[in-house]
Amino acid sequence: MISIVIPLYNEQETIPELHRRLTDAMKKVGDDYEIIFVNDNSKDNSFEVMKKFSQQDSHLKVIDLARNFGHQVAISAGIDSANGDAVILMDGDLQDPPELLPEMIAKWKSGFEVVYTMKKSRKENALKRFAFHSFYELMQRFSSIPIPMEAGNFSLMDRKVVSVLQTMQERNRYLAGMRAWIGFRQTGIWFDREARFAGKPQMTISRLINFALDGLFSFSNAPLRLATYVGFGSAFVAFLGMLYVLYAKLFTNTALIGWASTILSILFIGGMILLTLGIIGEYVGRIYDEVKQRPLYVVREKIGFEKSRERVAGSIE
Repeated sequence: MISIVIPLYNEQETIPELHRRLTDAMKKVGDDYEIIFVNDNSKDNSFEVMKKFSQQDSHLKVIDLARNFGHQVAISAGIDSANGDAVILMDGDLQDPPELLPEMIAKWKSGFEVVYTMKKSRKENALKRFAFHSFYELMQRFSSIPIPMEAGNFSLMDRKVVSVLQTMQERNRYLAGMRAWIGFRQTGIWFDREARFAGKPQMTISRLINFALDGLFSFSNAPLRLATYVGFGSAFVAFLGMLYVLYAKLFTNTALIGWASTILSILFIGGMILLTLGIIGEYVGRIYDEVKQRPLYVVREKIGFEKSRERVAGSIE
């Protein structure tokens, strides 16, 4: 039994082609499967299109979230409701090709418990390609665990990996990092990431920055160390300045220009203090999110699931 979890937001034009290609790919595999579409409170007719296809295909199930909870939480909602021995995560814009599913499943059947995919190339513009590459470089350099380059959400996880992932109820989620943290036997598959099939890209530069911050602060203490290094560096520069002032006062007749040096010193030290407070604030804000213990998501409606299924931890239905 294979579960395929796909979060969708404003993808009404893509859903018919996505469903067709998923169905064709899974027919080649031959195993029983379920497709779980998670509607992250789309503003277009995506939910109505999902419902129509679920009435025509018993393999298709739909989760409708009560509001927009974000990409990573929407995936988590689908994972919590997946029944498969293996769970595949992929995006719904067809940049993750369904035709790769048979190869991923074959790798899993050969003994690997996690099969992730890595992008050889992208069809996005140069700015986005640079932003994605910089993000992965940043995670490679500063993460406390090794995270493969160019490995995003598109992956397959064995049921034992999924069971561990479901116990990780943190609010600021970076699933690729969480998957790497869990461990088990993992392998990667390279592929060329296509352009979107239709519609506008949902991952803007600002969302990518927020996503990168969630990943960095969730899997690295490097920003806190940076604040410490900045503090030591500022103190060292101030100490050198103090030695120079004392030397000039006691041993030379050089007139000290006070206003410019004072203002620059104040601005420099003030900027470093604000930078440090901002870094600490990012961690404190995440702690605040965790201690509130709110559910990860709220489900408005489920379509195609067993009526007797119990409510999963971390959600409200």
